[in-house]
Amino acid sequence: MKRFIVTGALHGFLAVAFGAFGAHALKDILDDYGQGIWETAVQYQMFHATGLLVIGLLMSTKLLGEIKKLNVAGMFFNLGIVFFSGSLYVLALSGIKVLGAITPIGGVLFLAGWVLIILTALKHAR
Repeated sequence: MKRFIVTGALHGFLAVAFGAFGAHALKDILDDYGQGIWETAVQYQMFHATGLLVIGLLMSTKLLGEIKKLNVAGMFFNLGIVFFSGSLYVLALSGIKVLGAITPIGGVLFLAGWVLIILTALKHAR
C-alpha cells in the first residue's frame, strides 16, 4: 500500500517537473512533433500516477480484499510508466524512432493494470 502511494506521488511530482521542463527548457529545442510526444508522456505519467495513488488507497482500506491483484496492477502501472512515458521522453529528446516500438509495451501494461482493477471491483461487488 505505502509503496504505491509513494511511487504514485513520486511519479506525479516527476510528471509536473517534466511538464514544466518540456514547456520551458525544451520549447526552443523540440519541434512540434517532439513537443507533442513529450506532452503525451507527461499526461500518461500523471494519469497513472493518480492510478497508483488510488491503488494504494484501495489497498489501505482493505475494502476490496484483493490485495494480490491490486499489487500486480500497481506493478503494471509503474512498469507501464517506465516503458510508455520513458520511451516517449527519450524519443522526443533523441529522435530515435525505433524507441516507438517500446511504447506499446507500456500501453499493454497500463491496460492490464486497469483490467485487474476492474476484476477486483467486480469480485467485490458480488
